[in-house]
Amino acid sequence: MSKIKETSTHCANKKSMSEECAEVYAANLIGGQWTLVICCHLFNGKMRFSELKKSIPDITERMLTLQLRKMENNALVKRTVYAEVPPRVEYELTPICLELKPILDHLLEWGNKHKMSKKL
Repeated sequence: MSKIKETSTHCANKKSMSEECAEVYAANLIGGQWTLVICCHLFNGKMRFSELKKSIPDITERMLTLQLRKMENNALVKRTVYAEVPPRVEYELTPICLELKPILDHLLEWGNKHKMSKKL
């Protein structure tokens, strides 16, 4: 996953749109390829890295690590490290991210309706 240069036109446009439109800002936070998938699994409660990896078999460990870090930086996920041997790390959604649940339920309904309308 390569970083976008902060001096690029693409980055400037993305930042400008995010500042002007709260919907674009929100979409940028959850719009990553794996972000919503991770959220859906964490809606059920805390999970360890290995549990997340098992529940999302198509994601690589590196991508899962990068996505969890990004989500943590965006205050979507809370990472808790326990001082045990071996170390135990759990991930959970932050309260602000938990507010996405009803929105994603509506998105699920809409997605199913859209799929059905394409088949007709």
